[in-house]
Amino acid sequence: MWRLLIMISVLPMAAGLVLRWWFGLRVLQARGRALVRPEGGRWLEMAGEGGPEMEASEAGARLRTAALREWLANEPRAAKAREGARKFGVAVPPLAMVVAAMGVIAGRVPVGLALAAVLAAVALATVFGLLSLGAELRAVAVLAKRVRDARVFRRLDDEEAVIECAAAHAWNEAVPPVLRWLK
Repeated sequence: MWRLLIMISVLPMAAGLVLRWWFGLRVLQARGRALVRPEGGRWLEMAGEGGPEMEASEAGARLRTAALREWLANEPRAAKAREGARKFGVAVPPLAMVVAAMGVIAGRVPVGLALAAVLAAVALATVFGLLSLGAELRAVAVLAKRVRDARVFRRLDDEEAVIECAAAHAWNEAVPPVLRWLK
């Protein structure tokens, strides 16, 4: 029984890691180091602080943060649901590890069952994170459209790099921190 649970749990975790790498880390490695030059006043309106020149990864992170702030103001229920899924991914896997370790130490839980329970908790957190990611990506897309319409960047390549990095940061944060440690 616990072997089946381990095999079932590995699938969403592997999918989460592959998706994180493909849509998150790969994009950040390819486009994140590019230097972008936003228009000062327009950038301040959209994403807050920023220098005359910054890396696309940093600008994307600021754009994502601004999109999340705006999303929380406009759609608080959806934004709080996404934050709840993120907090679930932060809290449940370590708690499952502690409970499983105590059960094994006390001799009440077999090691295989404890491992299956921990992997199931991580898999569940991964599924919740990936299922709630679409709403966050829509919030980033809404602000990205406003950035495009306002012509915040002089060069189209800078604009695209920042928007791609903002979405990549969202993909990177979709998996629980336990899986983010794996690079």
